Amino acid sequence: MLWFSSKLPARLLFVSPVNTNINPMKKPHCLKNDTNHKITVQKITTKTKASSSKTTIIKVKNKPKSKDSKPNSESQENLPIPQINTTLIAFLNKNPILTQDFYQIDALDLAPRLLGKFLRRDDVVLQITEVEAYRPNDSACHGRFGKTARTAPVFGPGGHAYVYLCYGLHMMLNVVADKEGIGAAVLIRSCAPISGLGTIQQRRGLENEKPILLAGPGKVGQALGLSTEWSSHALYTAGGLELLDGPEPDEILVGPRVGIEYALPEHANALWRFAVAGSSWISAPKKTLKPL
Repeated sequence: MLWFSSKLPARLLFVSPVNTNINPMKKPHCLKNDTNHKITVQKITTKTKASSSKTTIIKVKNKPKSKDSKPNSESQENLPIPQINTTLIAFLNKNPILTQDFYQIDALDLAPRLLGKFLRRDDVVLQITEVEAYRPNDSACHGRFGKTARTAPVFGPGGHAYVYLCYGLHMMLNVVADKEGIGAAVLIRSCAPISGLGTIQQRRGLENEKPILLAGPGKVGQALGLSTEWSSHALYTAGGLELLDGPEPDEILVGPRVGIEYALPEHANALWRFAVAGSSWISAPKKTLKPL
């Protein structure tokens, strides 16, 4: 299922799976786009302080199989039926993969620019809602002890992934920033689901559509099915894990980073955590976040 807005209001950055504006009593309009899908279109009115606009949610549902349909052979019985999600294709055409040049800047500048962008792996598309910047000479950055087998990807060129295992449990996705050899990255702390909700829930082992599904860096890594083998993967190339362009947030929240009490005071208190204002898809603690 793919949620996106045909026209993003000033304060509506994305449409989450749970939208309380939908009138469940209103009969949606149904159109057919091919033999395998049915598109359900329902219009919702959202208002902002400045103006009002209409947002369209498009849901793509697979056409139910006929009871009489049978696979051609036993070997095909458990194979998925290839289908083309035309709505997802249109979404990807509208939001192209970001080029490597986008990442060739200081991590502190890259972090807020990643808000609103999209992460994609297979049928899963997530919108980034919260990040943290880690810079060179930062006592909270993994690169502070120099280049090792584990931290080598951090010192690679900007635009690559750095995935590490935290507490032996959580896969943490970072986007490497700046030029090669600098040693800086941006941690992806939280996201909102855009497509592939079923896959996300399966990987998370949680049938939920609330922020608990993706509010936290370990949850993001699990939802994308990542491992440390994804380190050094180029996010600007098609296939695998991709980072796509997306709308800039209208307002941004800032605050100190989470869980770095070991860092020097000037780094522990630095306002290098960024989040989309008004989004519920943000990890705890939220009280430390303030308008930029």
